Amino acid sequence: MFPPENPDKNFYTNRTIQGQELGYPVNIYYLELSKLYMQRVRWHWHPEIEIMIINHGEANLITDDKEVRLKAGQGILINQNVMHSLQPVDARADCSLYSVIFHPSFLFGYGNTVMSGKYLVPVLSSPVFKIMLLDENDPFSEKLMDIVNSVIAAHMTKKYGFELIVKSCLCQFWIHLLEHIIPQNVSTTKQTVLSLDEVRVKEAILYIENHYSEHISLSQLADFVHISKSECCRCFKRTLQLTPIEYLMKYRIFKAATMLQCNDPVAASISGLAFSVGFNNVSYFNKIFKQYLKCTPREYKKGISTNPIDSPFNVMTI
Repeated sequence: MFPPENPDKNFYTNRTIQGQELGYPVNIYYLELSKLYMQRVRWHWHPEIEIMIINHGEANLITDDKEVRLKAGQGILINQNVMHSLQPVDARADCSLYSVIFHPSFLFGYGNTVMSGKYLVPVLSSPVFKIMLLDENDPFSEKLMDIVNSVIAAHMTKKYGFELIVKSCLCQFWIHLLEHIIPQNVSTTKQTVLSLDEVRVKEAILYIENHYSEHISLSQLADFVHISKSECCRCFKRTLQLTPIEYLMKYRIFKAATMLQCNDPVAASISGLAFSVGFNNVSYFNKIFKQYLKCTPREYKKGISTNPIDSPFNVMTI
């Protein structure tokens, strides 16, 4: 299709995309799920529009209330601030994809402009647009995917004026999207509303990401989002298929692996690394690390140092 572009190490580690220029808020990545942390894109959300195109294999795109299986020749359009994750259908099989991420300000400028009110709000607030499946066998989807492929080609070749070509293509993409969405949206002014579960889980995730190095109990998380412990567990289960504590453990191991990958001074000793990500017991830290990454922290560190280019340990994007 196109030559792979290596993903930025910071890709998906925050809800906003790192390294974007204000005048060109577009990023495109080629991802191989087998090389990502735990072979998946973890739960996240961001203010950008995202378009994923499956290049090879199959993957499941999961939101708080849907799971969509995607195969080669299909893609998915994801609205702003929709919490989602992606994982391979079969962890033993290869799955690769392109991810196109752009901020609507690239097309409509910043602030409440006339253009954004006329052409942006109807899409972002559409009750039918949270995610949208794209399939090359559907004429409408095929048209959109052809445009996305043109965006990928222009962005990756980076010939003179590529930013203008990308903007032109995304404008074409948007007008086709409007033509599809507006007829379905004529009879209603209802805006997309996040589920209460999703709102609560997002708040809890932000708390975990800000306090993961501290002692965090289920009671603290529940109190932070103003619900009972049992309801907190039910919200996480319904939304992420994980308990709050399971999510906390996975996030702590992710942070530990990231520190090892980046050769953080804190990771010079395994005990120091364990304490820095919230574990008070080094043996327990080693056990959980191996449970999730199938190797000990020392083995992980050795894998990075001995094979920094081709090793699956090398890519820490999630």
